[in-house]
Amino acid sequence: MGSGEMTTSWAGRHVTVAGLGVSGVSAARALAGLGASVTVVDGGDSEALRERAEGLRAEGLAVRLGDAETLPEGTDLVVTSPGWKPSSPLFAAAAAAGVEVVGDVEVAWRLRGPGAAPWLAVTGTNGKTTTTRMLASILRAAGLRTAEVGNIGTPIVDVVLEGDAAYDVLAVELSSYQLHWAPSLRAHSAAVLNLAPDHLDWHGSMEAYAADKGRIYEGNTVACVYNVADKATEDLVREADVEEGCRAVGFTLGTPGPSQLGVVEGILVDRAFVENRHKNAQELAEVADVDPPAPHNIANALAAAALARAFGVPATAVRDGLRAFRPDAHRIQHVADVAGVAYVDDSKATNTHAAQASLAAYDPVVWIAGGLAKGAAFDELVAGSAQRLRGVVLIGADRHLIREALARHAPEVPVVDLDRTDTGAMSEAVREAARLAEPGDTVLLAPACASMDMFANYNQRGDAFAEAVRGLGA
Repeated sequence: MGSGEMTTSWAGRHVTVAGLGVSGVSAARALAGLGASVTVVDGGDSEALRERAEGLRAEGLAVRLGDAETLPEGTDLVVTSPGWKPSSPLFAAAAAAGVEVVGDVEVAWRLRGPGAAPWLAVTGTNGKTTTTRMLASILRAAGLRTAEVGNIGTPIVDVVLEGDAAYDVLAVELSSYQLHWAPSLRAHSAAVLNLAPDHLDWHGSMEAYAADKGRIYEGNTVACVYNVADKATEDLVREADVEEGCRAVGFTLGTPGPSQLGVVEGILVDRAFVENRHKNAQELAEVADVDPPAPHNIANALAAAALARAFGVPATAVRDGLRAFRPDAHRIQHVADVAGVAYVDDSKATNTHAAQASLAAYDPVVWIAGGLAKGAAFDELVAGSAQRLRGVVLIGADRHLIREALARHAPEVPVVDLDRTDTGAMSEAVREAARLAEPGDTVLLAPACASMDMFANYNQRGDAFAEAVRGLGA
């Protein structure tokens, strides 16, 4: 630890940790190690949770399963896992008792010593993980010690507890949930990539969702990075209370103006972090250095580059970091070419905004879509993509919503509606898509829906698609 006072301030405190997930267990262990009296509560009571609880009890922590509503006696701070809704009864009980509720990201922020690594923070409805991992790749290419943390990778509390000297800078992915519970977070620089309706059941409204995303800009010292094509992100910068001298820096797929990063004739260029930005631009990388070079992924690369440049990283490190970066599975991942048709897995496209970005990268497309809609409407997505569609194969519980939007906005596009949810459904979907496709087309799994009606998660859905494509090739 970089600061003794940080360590002692937790001694004797009575902390209740809500949730026995990865971040909850990490925070519980950390605070107990710093002398706090910790009770972990979880509404579940499964075998896996009981096993985890036994491990914590063996370390001297109290654990209560099957009751997530009652505030343990004497609690003076609640630390919540990200997924718990603000309306949870436990938090109402905390509010009634005058007890503060924070998240694991806030705990990590408060545990930092005076010489701790600055945070470069990323949020947005889509693209957060890719952008954060691109940023970390660029920082490493510059010779900096970094880790990608927050909503990905190692729990952020664990990384902070490694001590102030362990890292030069952290690449921090933050969800709207995490930002909601992190009131004192102050990043060096931060980016909001985009804003589209998502998790509204958790936040209650689009306004509340946007406000939580916008918290990432509060107290920024060098740059607030926004998306020129998404005015809502620029509005959040305007509303933020930042340090004197902090700048608004835009990224765009078009030609950048002063204080922006953008694209000129296949080159990613910087007109923000250069001498005399009204006249000069710095070449950073080629579009071909971005994998894959789909429009929304180039936007991710520009946002990552902006944050790295805000931290003083040289242009060559941006190029080298982007060249070294490989995207995670199920994010516009090329699976195979079969009979002249490309098959692309973007199972991670679990909402309409992500699917729209994915569809914009290919033309013509046979689109495999459907699943759990989470309250989404599909008219805008279908109307905007209709010209690209060779055909559509629909799967999943809420496929009728997409079918109805197709009938309204793309009535001439052939649609196969698969009324089955068994394990063979994806194989049939891929076979039907192959039947509709012509050489030069792309068959794209970009469901625009969550996966849990048919699969454990989007990873399993993407794996099923890839396996079915390999079956075609055989």
